Amino acid sequence: MLSYLAVFLLSFGIALAITPFVRRLGLRLNIVAVPGGRRQHPKPVPKLGGVVLFIAFLAGVGLTYWLFPPSGDDALRLRGVVIGSVVIFLGGLLDDRFDLPPVIQFSIQFVGAAIAMSHIIFIEVFANPLPSAAFWSWPFWNGLFRVEGNLIWIWRPVALLGTSLWMVGIINTVNWLDGLDGLAAGVGTVAVLLFAWHSYRLDLAGQEAVAAFPLALAGALLGFLPFNFTPARIFLGTAGAYFLGYNLATMAILSPAKIATALLVLAIPILDSLWRVIDRLRQGRSPFRGDRGHLHFLLADAGWPTRAIVLGYYGITLLFGLVAIFATGFMKLVVLIGLGTAVLILFVRISNGRSSS
Repeated sequence: MLSYLAVFLLSFGIALAITPFVRRLGLRLNIVAVPGGRRQHPKPVPKLGGVVLFIAFLAGVGLTYWLFPPSGDDALRLRGVVIGSVVIFLGGLLDDRFDLPPVIQFSIQFVGAAIAMSHIIFIEVFANPLPSAAFWSWPFWNGLFRVEGNLIWIWRPVALLGTSLWMVGIINTVNWLDGLDGLAAGVGTVAVLLFAWHSYRLDLAGQEAVAAFPLALAGALLGFLPFNFTPARIFLGTAGAYFLGYNLATMAILSPAKIATALLVLAIPILDSLWRVIDRLRQGRSPFRGDRGHLHFLLADAGWPTRAIVLGYYGITLLFGLVAIFATGFMKLVVLIGLGTAVLILFVRISNGRSSS
């Protein structure tokens, strides 16, 4: 426990110490978010928060390698997380500076996903959430799944395609979630702390580094959050959002049963992002063009205080994260279906209400 705490405190202390300097650097280099469009902050705000997360996380990772040297497949996977994080961070930093077109942004994201998969980070097997395995043997699936006891194995090409979509989807979910002060960073903090706790509860002997990685990220986020919480003095920027999304996506794959945890922890942001894509397409607009149709913006435009919205998201994230950790696989599935249905109905009603007005 002391070793885990050391990893957390190192990344936390570094993030807390360097954020004011990075903020001033952003102002000096004029890498700032200008008011307008989706954001309605009163004045330009530096958007180099990704630099803070990147440096503090790497410090925590360095200590992790010293305290818990990984071996075998874990060493390969964790190296993939680090290399992919570097690539995705640098790509996001370029967007912060030059506003890259969507095709280049997506190319960067898919390159990051390819790096992860080349280091055997992909969704190939999951625990059967159903009472029996009969569903996975239906002729309809035509060999896409293989049942081994309580585990369901996915045909490799489908697994790689699904992993790519998962990673790119989570990266963009976090990027779109980063619309209110402290929202994405705080939700990410709750998520990675739950990932770390989940790994620790599984008692993965010899895989201590797998639990330490999310603690390193949690420390970096918590050290940054006091400067990002409303009223924000620095934003995550694209580099920070990409970096956070990439790590959430990969860390959810690194140890057993965390995909379901990630789906529940990030259920509202994921469903919100999916609905925005659907709603933009049905309106004949580009699904990748940002707007203020996301739930957190709608609440803000309805007069809700930013602090109340952000703390509400934190609470929901924690609540569903605890459900994911303590519930059975079947109960997680029931909660996901119920939550998805309720949120979809809410989004349809909100969208129809906006159209009629």
